[in-house]
Amino acid sequence: MSETGPERAFLGETPQLTAAEVAEQAGLPLDQARRLFRTLGFAEHGDARAYTSADVAAMRLMTQILDDGVVDLDVALNVTRGVGITMARLADWEVGELVQHVADGVPEGEPVDDAGAWVLARLGERFEGLLVYAWRRHLAAAIARMESVRALDDDPHTTDLSVGFADIVGFTALSNEVSRERIGELVEVFEARCGDVIAREQGRLIKSMGDAVLFVNDDPMAAFTTAEGIINVIGRDPRMPDVRVGLATGGVVLRMGDVFGPPVNLAARLTQVARRNRIIVDHATADLLPGDQVESRPLPARPVRGFGVVEPVAVRRA
Repeated sequence: MSETGPERAFLGETPQLTAAEVAEQAGLPLDQARRLFRTLGFAEHGDARAYTSADVAAMRLMTQILDDGVVDLDVALNVTRGVGITMARLADWEVGELVQHVADGVPEGEPVDDAGAWVLARLGERFEGLLVYAWRRHLAAAIARMESVRALDDDPHTTDLSVGFADIVGFTALSNEVSRERIGELVEVFEARCGDVIAREQGRLIKSMGDAVLFVNDDPMAAFTTAEGIINVIGRDPRMPDVRVGLATGGVVLRMGDVFGPPVNLAARLTQVARRNRIIVDHATADLLPGDQVESRPLPARPVRGFGVVEPVAVRRA
């Protein structure tokens, strides 16, 4: 937030408040208000008048949440951090996609001082509605998953899942050989196609790292089908680079929208020993895959960083 630039148009009013005034009006100690702003990912502005009444309203919401006593400050900060990280990435994504492409379609002769403001004025409210809709749907799905885990385990943060890691083969070398535009297109197509396959098989895309995606499935066979689908839509397309997929199954910790635990690390390590457009799994996953549908072939044991000597298993459709 600043006193100049496009933020003024997006926020709907000129910033007139200091951080101290926001904190006072919201009923929060100044250091706590500053901490909340930092946790949301916003830059600090010292004593500058860089804030609006919307900032006061947001801080009052946090005050009400804390006053209810349902969560303490640490929990509130963790949730706030998740909101900040997610919204920052979404904003960058939207600006890069919408402003770049939609602004090119501004009718000739229409005065446009700021392409971003022009796009937001026409699409912002509708995308805001879409954002709330998607959040509610994902929230309902997350609660359903937690209730399912609680039926099996006392700890809702820990559960058994099949974890998949898919990455583009030779991405570093490839990025040095083609244009930035081409790399951007490859990454966009890779993530979009992987996301479609993961959703189709009832999985969850945990995160994308440009040249790789991390996903989870409740069912090992669904994870295998997901891996197979990613290879079909990426590695089998002559216009796209090859991929490798590793799968591992076991107990993972679900926190902050991410997954942690040995299966996550092992799935990533297994991609390093996989051949192009092949699926490599650990024995835990191989043992859970139906033998009449999937062929398993143990590979020679080899050292895997962080796991000692491991005997990977190559799998394919029977």
